[in-house]
Amino acid sequence: MSIFDLIGLIVWYVVVTVIMTVIALMLVRLAVNYADLNPFSWLALTVRRLTDPLVNPVRRRLTGFGLDQKFAPLISILIAIILGYFTLEIVGTVLFTVSGLLLSVQRGAVVAIVGFLLFGLLAVYSLLIFMRIIISWGASHTNRLLIFLRRLTDPVLVPFQRIIPPLGMFDISPIVVLLLLSFLQKMVAATMLR
Repeated sequence: MSIFDLIGLIVWYVVVTVIMTVIALMLVRLAVNYADLNPFSWLALTVRRLTDPLVNPVRRRLTGFGLDQKFAPLISILIAIILGYFTLEIVGTVLFTVSGLLLSVQRGAVVAIVGFLLFGLLAVYSLLIFMRIIISWGASHTNRLLIFLRRLTDPVLVPFQRIIPPLGMFDISPIVVLLLLSFLQKMVAATMLR
């Protein structure tokens, strides 16, 4: 087992543990809410204290959209699963790129080195777009990190935003760009990383 496999395994266990903890806490919160316990009991206060940092931002967004707040724990579970999936994908891609690049340098395979560098560049750009999507949900437009991410990702996203109209208030052009970047990664992997 290489060091990269070990790192990937550790990250996988950490992410799965975090997701399972979030799911368990949200299910306990739902059970406490539906059991109609005294809201000032020790159990209700503890559950609320542990889950409020995850539920309150979702609850505010649901209120802003005019939706019922009781779905906030379920949506928090969904968000945790989606974030965990993307975290595992990104970590796996980075570890694959670094290990492949090191092996290609040892073998002296120039085409594979270029392929792994291109594969890694596409993975990093996908990560930046994904971070921009996630941060834009909760941060103001004057957030420095969001401005930095906009400067890095706008050269690719703006042409797609001109072509693809938003669906209501949702801009789906980053999703299209992420799909295209994933397709390009698969093409690079199929042609240059053999």
